[in-house]
Amino acid sequence: MKKILFSLLLVSLGLSAFAQDQYDETLAQRLGADDYGMKKYIMAFLIRGDSVSNYTPEQRSEIQAGHMANIGKMAEMGKLIVAGPFMGNDELRGIYIFDVQTLEEAKALTETDPAIKAGVLKMDLKEWYGSAALMMLPEIYPKVTKKSF
Repeated sequence: MKKILFSLLLVSLGLSAFAQDQYDETLAQRLGADDYGMKKYIMAFLIRGDSVSNYTPEQRSEIQAGHMANIGKMAEMGKLIVAGPFMGNDELRGIYIFDVQTLEEAKALTETDPAIKAGVLKMDLKEWYGSAALMMLPEIYPKVTKKSF
């Protein structure tokens, strides 16, 4: 997990190094960027929960549908900036990156997830300092998405 965070930080810092010649103060203010083009987020690591085996495949499918709907709801609220699964079938299932200021606010959002409520997933929340340009992802993502889940 530390390697993932370190890699994401390096990418964010590398991207901001190229940006100095093209600084747009209005855009930086809109995205909440500091002088380095960065801002604080809360990252949630989704981990396999202890109750997965308590559910039938059909029940897990229903829980997953609710999980996906909840992701859409949080994105529409402007609170969830990035969400996605890790490849493979490991204990570490995926990530969320929230545009919120406190761990408590992120915890309240994760507790709305049917997969968390069912114990199929659990979350490990961390404060993260990353590129403010991530805030543009919800604007750009629909432009490159041919099919939805």
